[in-house]
Amino acid sequence: QPGPAAADWDKLRLPPVDPDPQHCERAFVGNTIGQANAVSDRVLDLRECQLPGADLKAKTLSGALMSNADFSGANMQEAVLSKVYGVNSDFSGADFTSAVIDRAALQGAKFVGANFYNAVITGVGSEDADFTDARFEDALIGSQDAKLLCENPTVKGDSRLDIGCRS
Repeated sequence: QPGPAAADWDKLRLPPVDPDPQHCERAFVGNTIGQANAVSDRVLDLRECQLPGADLKAKTLSGALMSNADFSGANMQEAVLSKVYGVNSDFSGADFTSAVIDRAALQGAKFVGANFYNAVITGVGSEDADFTDARFEDALIGSQDAKLLCENPTVKGDSRLDIGCRS
């Protein structure tokens, strides 16, 4: 059964956005406790953060709430985005080289010109996401993820070949 449309994802019951005025700065530290299972002493809340061009190389952002945020042009090389909620965020031009994106809700997100070279992409909800000019060379993509990407009308040209789309 299909999940909710991208516009409906933010109607899910989420806690209020972290009122700490410095909550966006926590992206530069990431999660340090129980990283693989997205367990931390507090939620990594990056919702509505404006972090264009941020250097998040090798940061563990597991379990982060990062919807409606701007990560355009961010360096996310080797970053771990496991169990993240990044619905309707902008990752245009972000560099995900060798990143791990696993069990992530990214419906309605923008990945225009993003680079997924050598990235691992598994269990990602990407309905209504924009992958115009995104690159997937040498990416390891789960079979269901590849199917969804191949069905996405914004995935064209060489990206389709890199993903393994049949036509």
